[in-house]
Parts: sequence; C-alpha cells; structure tokens
Amino acid sequence: MTENNPILYFAPSTCARVALTALEEIGQPFETRLVAFMAGEHRKPEYLAINPAGKVPALQTKAGVLTQNGAILLYLAQTYSESGLLPLSGDPHADASLVSSLFRMSSDLHPLVTRFVLPGMILSDPASSAHVRVKAEEVLKLQLEPIATQLDKQDWYLGDRWSILDAYLAWIWFRITGAGFDSATFPTIADHYQRASERPSAQAALQTEARAQQELAERGLAFTPPKL
Repeated sequence: MTENNPILYFAPSTCARVALTALEEIGQPFETRLVAFMAGEHRKPEYLAINPAGKVPALQTKAGVLTQNGAILLYLAQTYSESGLLPLSGDPHADASLVSSLFRMSSDLHPLVTRFVLPGMILSDPASSAHVRVKAEEVLKLQLEPIATQLDKQDWYLGDRWSILDAYLAWIWFRITGAGFDSATFPTIADHYQRASERPSAQAALQTEARAQQELAERGLAFTPPKL
C-alpha cells in the first residue's frame, strides 16, 4: 500500500461496486486491484491468501484485510464517520438497527440476486435453472415491496439523506434488472436507482469499473453472462 492507502480488490459489475462507491464517497486516497475471474485469479494462492473465500470485495487496510461487504462498509462508516455512509450515533439500539438494514441487503437480498442472475452457480442440474429463477423472482418481489413502499414516502432508504444502503440497493437493482427483472414492477425503486446512480461517487465507481472492463476485454477475459 502507498502511504497506508486502503486497497480494494474488485471486479466490475460485482457487489464490490458498493464498497468502491463508499470509498469514492469518502474522498480519501485509495487503490484498487482488479481480480480477473475468467483467468481464475480468485482461486490462485496469492488471492486466497487475501480472501480464503475467493470472492470480492476484499479491503486491505493498515490494520489488516477485511472481507464481506457488510463488514467492509461498517468499517468504512465507523472509520470515516464524517463521510455520512451511515448515520451512526453511538446509541447501541439505533446503531444495531442500521446494521440490521445493512444485513438486510447483504443477507436477505444479495443471495437472491445470485439465484436470479446466475442460478447455475448453485445448481448441479442446469435444467433446474428456470425453476430457481422463478422462485428467486417471487421472493425478490416480497423483499422489495416494503422497500418500495418506504421509498414512496422518502427520497432515500433512511429518509432524506443518502447512505451506503442506497448504493447497495442500487447495485441490487442494477443486477436483477440487467438479468430480466421488470423495472416497471417497482417504479419508486427504479427512480431511486436513477438518482443514486447520478451521485458523483457512483459515477466515479462506474468509471473505474469501465476501465477495468476494458482491461479485461484487452486480455480476452471479459465475462459474458450465460443466456437465461
């Protein structure tokens, strides 16, 4: 690391976009390292020494490596409290409620994204993919409906101020609508996605991803999602 700058290990379009957006929102120097999944770099000893799960994101800090989006985002919110990633107050119940919302994204919604977008990753029988997608879509609608109702009454997930929860929700929406989820199902979430994507931090994260995607294409390692 240069001058103890944090290093984010990422791949374009993955959930690492949320941590990347958080780092851009903070506005302090950081570095990135592209993990080329199509080259198997996530399974090589060098990367497994960083994240034994072989996934992104991973964040190298001066205190050590952090993995799992929720943990990374909570660390960044606490370390750079002035950035407003989460309105942590020090009150145990209020802060636990915020962390609960973060877990809602990472534990309730995020796994459904994988089942809807890439069902083949969790199946030994490819013929079952369609059934998994249908069920995932059904549960996604159940999980997203109260969020849509919430956004009918307020601009952002927590009220009138953006938080990193909005970046997480935007990534979830990006992934599922990109895989065929009808954006007209929840117009308020579609509108939220547009506004969240216009933030300078989100635009900067997308530019970093675009450069990474170009690098992967030049190396012949661009990922083409399977036809569903």
